[in-house]
Amino acid sequence: MRIFKLTLIALAAIIWSGSAWAITVKKRIEGPGLPNEVWAVAGGFCAIKDWHPAVKECEEVTEGDDTFRLLTLGDGGKIKEKLTDKGDLSYNYEIVESPLPIKNYKSKLWVEKDDEPDRTVIYWQSDFDAADGTSDADAKKVIYGILSDGVKGIKKLAIKTYDAREAAAGNKVSKGRDRSSDDDMDDDDDDNE
Repeated sequence: MRIFKLTLIALAAIIWSGSAWAITVKKRIEGPGLPNEVWAVAGGFCAIKDWHPAVKECEEVTEGDDTFRLLTLGDGGKIKEKLTDKGDLSYNYEIVESPLPIKNYKSKLWVEKDDEPDRTVIYWQSDFDAADGTSDADAKKVIYGILSDGVKGIKKLAIKTYDAREAAAGNKVSKGRDRSSDDDMDDDDDDNE
């Protein structure tokens, strides 16, 4: 009986301290074009410099068998991220070094075909813990802003690419057309609320 109680206590400690309590932020937005077209302009590991307004420079480096990107932010901050998995229309990464108020940060960026023709759904999801001395709400707010700006940046790039494709095909491209009706949904989950 004593071993059973100790096992339960150990299990409870693991669950309490583990990632079961991680904060999750997920952003979703729709944009024009097919997934492979959107991914071609936004899916390179260092393409983030082309679509995220906070990223001014990105350098991709290899250390042994691992790929990293070194981001320089507009305010001079530096972030080092490690590529952990790459699919045809996705990649996963984790933050290795950062001034952000988070720790244990893992993220996935991916695109999928929308149910509407010639449309793509862009997703970015991050799981993390608040850094010591930072509230969960404050950490979530920072990551929410980063992901929100990022998916909007990818959408802008998708629109530009789509318009160029349509113009090259001889199709009329409306200037200044309203695309604000596109979905910009928040699929946020926070296990700590």
